[in-house]
Amino acid sequence: MAEAGTGFLEQLKSCIVWSWTYLWTVWFFIVLFLVYVLRVPLKINDNLSTVSMFLNTLTPKFYVALTGTSSLISGLILIFEWWYFRKYGTSFIEQVSVSHLRPLLGGVDNNSSNSSNSSSGDSDSNRQSVSECKVWRNPLNLFRGAEYNRYTWVTGREPLTYYDMNLSAQDHQTFFTCDSDHLRPADAIMQKAWRERNPQARISAAHEALEINECATAYILLAEEEATTIAEAEKLFKQALKAGDGCYRRSQQLQHHGSQYEAQHRRDTNVLVYIKRRLAMCARRLGRTREAVKMMRDLMKEFPLLSMFNIHENLLEALLELQAYADVQAVLAKYDDISLPKSATICYTAALLKARAVSDKFSPEAASRRGLSTAEMNAVEAIHRAVEFNPHVPKYLLEMKSLILPPEHILKRGDSEAIAYAFFHLAHWKRVEGALNLLHCTWEGTFRMIPYPLEKGHLFYPYPICTETADRELLPSFHEVSVYPKKELPFFILFTAGLCSFTAMLALLTHQFPELMGVFAKAMIDIFCSAEFRDWNCKSIFMRVEDELEIPPAPQSHHFQN
Repeated sequence: MAEAGTGFLEQLKSCIVWSWTYLWTVWFFIVLFLVYVLRVPLKINDNLSTVSMFLNTLTPKFYVALTGTSSLISGLILIFEWWYFRKYGTSFIEQVSVSHLRPLLGGVDNNSSNSSNSSSGDSDSNRQSVSECKVWRNPLNLFRGAEYNRYTWVTGREPLTYYDMNLSAQDHQTFFTCDSDHLRPADAIMQKAWRERNPQARISAAHEALEINECATAYILLAEEEATTIAEAEKLFKQALKAGDGCYRRSQQLQHHGSQYEAQHRRDTNVLVYIKRRLAMCARRLGRTREAVKMMRDLMKEFPLLSMFNIHENLLEALLELQAYADVQAVLAKYDDISLPKSATICYTAALLKARAVSDKFSPEAASRRGLSTAEMNAVEAIHRAVEFNPHVPKYLLEMKSLILPPEHILKRGDSEAIAYAFFHLAHWKRVEGALNLLHCTWEGTFRMIPYPLEKGHLFYPYPICTETADRELLPSFHEVSVYPKKELPFFILFTAGLCSFTAMLALLTHQFPELMGVFAKAMIDIFCSAEFRDWNCKSIFMRVEDELEIPPAPQSHHFQN
C-alpha cells in the first residue's frame, strides 16, 4: 500500500510539474476564454468604471502604503532569489527567462557569442569538437558467434542493433581493406564480404577466400562470426596470426616503395594488431589472465602509436582481475595525466583505487559525526569526478538497473559506455570490501555540486545533448535507455504558484458572487461540523473516559425502553 501511495504521489507530482512547465500557455488562453464568456456575469464594464472612479478618489496615504507594500514584496523576492542562487547556482528569474521566454521570443545572445568568438575562439572550437557525439569502437566488445549469437539462441532477442552492426562493417572496411586488394583474389573476395549484410553470405565468402589462399582477414571473420565457442575462436585467430604475420613482414619491407605499398602495410599492421588483441581477449575469457596481460603489454610496446584500439582498457580490466592494484595505478598514471579523461574506465578505475583505501572502514554515520578524513575526501572527490563524467554507471554498479550485453560501439559519457564498463567491472567493485557502499552514499552528491543548467559542467566540458538519441540507436529496443539526470524546478515553487492561483481565483469568485460562495462555504463547514460528527466524537470521548475510570454503565430505564 505504501509503495502504491508513493507511486501515486510521484505520478501526481510529475503531472503537476509537466502541466506547469509546458501548458502554461494553454492555461493562459483558458483564463482569457473564461473571462470572455463570463464578461456579463462578472460585470467587467461596470467594474472598469468603478475602478476609474476609485483611482480618481485615491489619497496620498494610499500611494505611501502602496510603495511600502511593493518594497516589502521586492525584499521577499530578493531573499528568495538569494536562497535559490545559493542552492542551485543561478537566478530563478534568469533561468525562467532564458529557458522559457527567450526561445519563444526568438532571442539570441549575440553579445556573448561575439565576445566568445573574439576572445576564446580556439577554446570554443575545441569544446564544440569534443562535445560532438562521436561513436567509438568498444574496446571490450564481445564475439558475435560465441557470445552475441548464444544470447540470441537462449532469449530470442537480438542484442545488436542494425546501426551498431553497420558501424562495425564500416570499421572492418576501414581497417581490413585497401585499394590494392583487387590485385589479390582472396583479398578481393574479402573486400566484398565485409560489405555483405547477410551473416551466412559473409561466412561463405570467407571460406571461398580460404580456398584460394591463406587469408588472415578470412580467418578473422570466421573467428568472429562462425565460431560458437571462445576456444574455437582462439584456434582460428592463431591461424590468422600466422597468415597475418607473414603479410606484415612482406609489406614492411616494401612500405617505402610507393603510396600503394604504404597503404597495404598500414592495412597489414591493423590486421596484425587486431588479431593479437583478440587473442589476448580470448586468453582472458578462458581464464589465462596472466598470459593475456603479457600479450597486451607486448602489443602496447610493439605498437605504441596505435591508440585507436584502446588496448590499455583491456589491460586495466585484466590487472584488476589479478588484483594487481599497483600495476593498475601505474597504467592510470600514464593515461589519466590530463584533466579530461578519455573514458569511464579510467575515471571509475581511479575512483575504485582511492575508495579501496578507505571503503572497508567507511561508515556514513561516523563520517557525519567526525567529518571526512583526507583519504575519504579524496575518494569522494574521485567518485564525484567519475560520476560527472558518466552519470549512468552508478545505477548499474549498484544493481539499481539491469545489465544487458554491451554493444560493439559506445558513446563516451553515454548509457552505452556505462553498460560496457559495468558489464566487466562490476565484479571488481564487489571484490573491494565497502566500495559499493561508499559509492552508494556519495554518488548522488555530484549533482548538487554541478551548477544549473547541467550543460555548464563542473570539472569537464559541457555534457553533450545528443547522447540520448545516439544511445537509442546503439542499444536494443528492449532496453530502457538511461537519460542524464536533470535538475528539475523545485516542487515547492510549483506548488506555491498553484496555491496562489487557486487562492486568487477564490478571492475573485468571493468578490463577485458573495452569496453563492457563502452558501458553498457554509455547506463545507456543515459537512465537517455536522451534528452526527459531534455526536460521534463526544461518544468516543465519553467511552474512553469510562474505560480509564472504570465507571459502570448506567442502568437502563424501563421508561426509556417503552
